[in-house]
Amino acid sequence: MTARDGPQDRYKGVWLIFFILGLGTLLPWNFFMTAREYFIGRLADMEKMNHTSNKTSGTALPQSYLQSMFDNFMTLCAMVPLLIFTCLNSFIHQRIPQQIRILGSLVAIGLVFLVTAIMVKVDMEPLPFFVFTMISIVFINSFGAILQSSLFGLAGLLPASYTAPIMSGQGLAGTFAALAMIFSIAIGARQPESYIGYFTTACMAILLAIISYILLPRMDFFRYYSMKDKTEYSVYNAELETKRDLIKKDEPNGVEQNNSKIIPVHISDEKPSVVTIFKKLWVMAVSVCFVFTVTIGVFPSITAKVSTILGEGKRWGVYFIPVSCFLLFNVFDWTGRSLTALFTWPGKDSWLLPVLVALRVIFIPLFMLCNVQPRVYLPVVFSHDAWYIIFMIFFPIPNGSLASLCMCFGPKRVLAHEAETAGAVMAFFLSLGLALGAAISFLFRILI
Repeated sequence: MTARDGPQDRYKGVWLIFFILGLGTLLPWNFFMTAREYFIGRLADMEKMNHTSNKTSGTALPQSYLQSMFDNFMTLCAMVPLLIFTCLNSFIHQRIPQQIRILGSLVAIGLVFLVTAIMVKVDMEPLPFFVFTMISIVFINSFGAILQSSLFGLAGLLPASYTAPIMSGQGLAGTFAALAMIFSIAIGARQPESYIGYFTTACMAILLAIISYILLPRMDFFRYYSMKDKTEYSVYNAELETKRDLIKKDEPNGVEQNNSKIIPVHISDEKPSVVTIFKKLWVMAVSVCFVFTVTIGVFPSITAKVSTILGEGKRWGVYFIPVSCFLLFNVFDWTGRSLTALFTWPGKDSWLLPVLVALRVIFIPLFMLCNVQPRVYLPVVFSHDAWYIIFMIFFPIPNGSLASLCMCFGPKRVLAHEAETAGAVMAFFLSLGLALGAAISFLFRILI
């Protein structure tokens, strides 16, 4: 085997590990969002509820201020740290070792969920519990940003196809959370104690990700590509062969030992410039940013407010949004992400890729013209449930596939020693797209 040929990924072990790590980056946060009902329930002001229930028996009780503002603060405490720490990771990754960033982030997120699971059994007043929850969200998304950015940077050192399992794993995390939401509706109201299982399940997923990452350096395929210069791998293998033959001290072996020692190792000490790298991959960076700006601009702020025509007063009305919005989006987003593992079309130099990204903007007016309620300015053009379902099938597929292609191709537009920084830059623009989408979603909702 030559250094140029490189080893093979036996049994797709490295691919599977990156899939598990991708799953581990988003599964905890998706479980946190799925438990929204638990958090809002604990924010109720019991004194006001008892006082009001005597006057309004038989009617729905009004929400407290903390309950009504929970979603707004949750979005704020999630998106701002995500963007800030993804940006910081683009610079600190050159100073803090990769192992510390990835393992440290996984351990920190795991501890937050462990404490959250314990807090299910601890009685707290609404305001302290609200503050604790928001701090937990800040910590999860801060460390999650470093984890995700570092993981994409790590994948940038490997062949382009190894970014796809990260994206696919993240897609599966959303699907799993959507199924959990539907399951919780099917079994009816649950006691707060039952949410301990939610948070401990997330801890188990993080533990699996930690074990997978520890096993990663043992993989010959990963070790080869993670070397800063492939000749370093030649030295590594040569030294292994030398150690096996130490018992033999003959002259031919001595020559081989000398040869193994004089193989040059060209490792660049130059720190890659973020600006220089951005100039090489700006098309992919802007494309992935635009993909998620369009997606988060309407999902779920617009799509989750579409009302059913067929299910009014029926069982379908209860499942309409969980199934038609969240489950369909996550299943077909996962499908789109997984397709890049089978084929990479369009290519990294094709003009068709940014064109397809730009064309996704058509989904914004399509969803705004669905039966979104309440509405003031725009008419309802696509009132039937079938139109909405069709849009929700074709909307997430290009989101998953185009975003995955951009994340795969970005690090391949730079030199080998710049690949990790390129992956971090791409992760920053992914997070920037999420933040921009969250911001313009308020505008889209006002226009309706």
